[in-house]
Amino acid sequence: MHEEQFNAMRQSIVDGAPESARESANQALALGIAPLDAINKGFVAGLNSIGEQFNRGEVFLPDLVMAGEAMKAAVAVLEPEMQKRGTQREILGKVVLGTVKGDIHEIGKSLVSTLLTASGFQVFDLGVNVPIELFAEKARDLQADLVGVSALLTTTMQGQKSVVEALDRHGLRPKVKVIVGGAPVTRDWADKIGGDGYGQDAMAAVAVAKSLLHK
Repeated sequence: MHEEQFNAMRQSIVDGAPESARESANQALALGIAPLDAINKGFVAGLNSIGEQFNRGEVFLPDLVMAGEAMKAAVAVLEPEMQKRGTQREILGKVVLGTVKGDIHEIGKSLVSTLLTASGFQVFDLGVNVPIELFAEKARDLQADLVGVSALLTTTMQGQKSVVEALDRHGLRPKVKVIVGGAPVTRDWADKIGGDGYGQDAMAAVAVAKSLLHK
């Protein structure tokens, strides 16, 4: 039942088409489809599909960015209805996310934020040029499960190590897991600084987050 509508939702994400996603979400509500079903059976399925294509090298970063925008458009329509009904998506975990102090690169980090949110995580995006201590303070105050730290410059990578150390000082490790990412970052670097995971790209970061919190 409603398979045609779910297919349209999935396709709007794969196509990276915010207007189509918004229209599909409105149609779903008009047809009486539960907003949670629309998200899980339609839009998230599309996000999973584009992620698989990305991993196979069939689509590229701009396609992922547009898929994320389409997902945001759909959720913006469906969330108010979920709140009215008193329903909500299962929260997989709380994530504090940011780009380290001295670094103002945002595109990759923002895509990670969008995809984590779309995948069911509650994300608190601190933005760019984030002071080291703020990562730890927010993780403590919000009782976060995971901290994601981005660095796009070799000169700011050391800040990722400093974030791990700050979390240690606040007594938050090893309960709070740390994922690091960014163009110059490697898995070896993540291991060297005591990180728990490394996200080569946005889809990988989501997979690592799920793995760390739900082994």
